[in-house]
Amino acid sequence: MLSGSLWLDQFGALTVKAKNTIINRKVISWAFYDWANSAFATTVMAGFFPVFFKNYWNMGVEATTITFRLGLANSVASLIVVALAPVLGAIGDRGGARKRFLLFFASMGVVMTGSLFFVAQGAWQIAVLIYILGILGFSGGNIFNDSLLISVAPAGKEDMVSALGFSLGYLGGGLLFAINVLMTLKPGLFGLPDASAAVRLSFLSVAVWWAVFSLPMMFWVKEPRTDDRVSGWAMVCGGFSQLKKTFAEIRKLRVVFLFLIAYWLYIDGVDTIIRMAVDYGMSLGFPENSLIVALLITQFVGFPAAILFGKLGEKLGTKNGILLGIVVYVGVTIWGRFMDNVAEFYMLAVAIGLVQGGVQALSRSLYSRLIPSNKAAEFFGFYNMLGKFAAVIGPILMGAVGVLTGNPRHAILSILILFLGGGIILYFVDENEGMRIARELEAKKRN
Repeated sequence: MLSGSLWLDQFGALTVKAKNTIINRKVISWAFYDWANSAFATTVMAGFFPVFFKNYWNMGVEATTITFRLGLANSVASLIVVALAPVLGAIGDRGGARKRFLLFFASMGVVMTGSLFFVAQGAWQIAVLIYILGILGFSGGNIFNDSLLISVAPAGKEDMVSALGFSLGYLGGGLLFAINVLMTLKPGLFGLPDASAAVRLSFLSVAVWWAVFSLPMMFWVKEPRTDDRVSGWAMVCGGFSQLKKTFAEIRKLRVVFLFLIAYWLYIDGVDTIIRMAVDYGMSLGFPENSLIVALLITQFVGFPAAILFGKLGEKLGTKNGILLGIVVYVGVTIWGRFMDNVAEFYMLAVAIGLVQGGVQALSRSLYSRLIPSNKAAEFFGFYNMLGKFAAVIGPILMGAVGVLTGNPRHAILSILILFLGGGIILYFVDENEGMRIARELEAKKRN
């Protein structure tokens, strides 16, 4: 990995000046933030924190107690983000401070992730506090990164630019996670005494990765100009006031409101499968190492697949691309009910990798078209708020059905409700009408 000004100079040389291309320094710099912070999502959230929380920070504690503690940590983190996301978005737009807020939250995430390296064995309370603050940094940064999509993407290229971000996120997160997994399996190769030391060093590596690859965003993505730029306490008060107006606007913007309901449902299904797949595989008796391999498969398949979905969005239409992904998820859910060997689990991992990033990327780009560009951060605040509410209904459905039936295979079928409900509502979202209204609102603002 290159560092300092040398790395930045060489990165700057990547700018492509071909006519009508979307691959320019601004786009790549924006997309590299997904590459940077996805390491937190893979290595920390999905990979090592849950395992280390159980085996290191809660060693000797009953499994049910550990599950409760970890679940409480995730719930508290999600509730904080849910409460703050719309307000932060409104403040960011009001003050023209998207990049400043992005830098603040990214720095928080980097520092908290690196701090996990220093948490002593058994100190689960400190680990939980740092983890919650790390999630807040990760989620808060995403609000402002997403809101910059409108100013970064050339007109009509939102699908491809959004997909590029997710694809680089899958590749970057997957590469570092693969290295981290190798460190834990073969600690001696890296001069480490044991797997515990390797996991602790992995947390530190995520912090460094996140910090270094965020630099292009900070240097080369420019803050959109705003006519009502304010600062200090006026920005905060104005942000809260604007939040009320934004919520009222969303209720009046029928297309945006309808899309957000659909998104809430189907992305809940997507996130539930992400978070519950390993647990489901373990309940079927599959080996833990095989489940880690499946997670890596999803990451690396997701890299090219997200870009492919960006092209599909341009050819078939963004909404149709999302609907296609939802259909695949319905098939995956039904197939998951009947699978009985690890090979099938790997095949499902491939199928999920093919559509997971695409559904996420096209959802982000479709939403960016439906909202006024001058209010991107506050509208994306609501978007990210719903994203944090996601994976709330699904796990409860799976848990309740699993307890009532005593069979995890029945539990996974409950997720079909989310995919089918979200898909049906999305079908009635009129993309053209939404874009027309958004542009009219922008013109009215300028006049």
